[in-house]
Amino acid sequence: MPVPEARPLPMSTPPLKLVAVSGGVQRPSRTSALVEHLVAAMAEALPIAARVVELGELAPRLAGAVYRKQLPPEVEAAVAAIESADLLIVASPVFRGTYTGLFKHLFDFVDQHALIDTPVLLAATGGSDRHALMLDTALRPLFSFFQALTLPIGVYASEADFDNYRVSSESLRARIVLAAERAAGLVKAIHSVDR
Repeated sequence: MPVPEARPLPMSTPPLKLVAVSGGVQRPSRTSALVEHLVAAMAEALPIAARVVELGELAPRLAGAVYRKQLPPEVEAAVAAIESADLLIVASPVFRGTYTGLFKHLFDFVDQHALIDTPVLLAATGGSDRHALMLDTALRPLFSFFQALTLPIGVYASEADFDNYRVSSESLRARIVLAAERAAGLVKAIHSVDR
């Protein structure tokens, strides 16, 4: 009886580089809490190596820069991480109907070709549900400029979804899980990832 030919073991898939940008400048922050939950949900759905960029930590060193060469090393490292991500989660608190100025200032330093075809999960927090369309009216056009693949589903959370800066709403938790599951399906198709 012939001996079956040995097959090589499948190579393990390296984790995807997920970079999550939390656009809040205060701590504690509902935006940061939302980002933490989104990252955790993505980790359940995909093999990831996650990095969270907290805008509040970078703000004092970011605000004075006009040109990229003026960025201090820690801000440059954050921008480079964004540019090299396999998947982005971007979240901003709503300020006067849109994302914050410092959030936009950070993305002004991102190379305009770096995010082409990068999947982006959009998220935002606001005082009430009336700001929920900010995902589509402000964040989606920004990442369309970068030719990124903004995921069809986003996550918006209002003040009522939190208790003392912690996610307290079961509805929000369900939206986070659904967003991660749907994002994972697209990311797996793009990167041929097995979980």
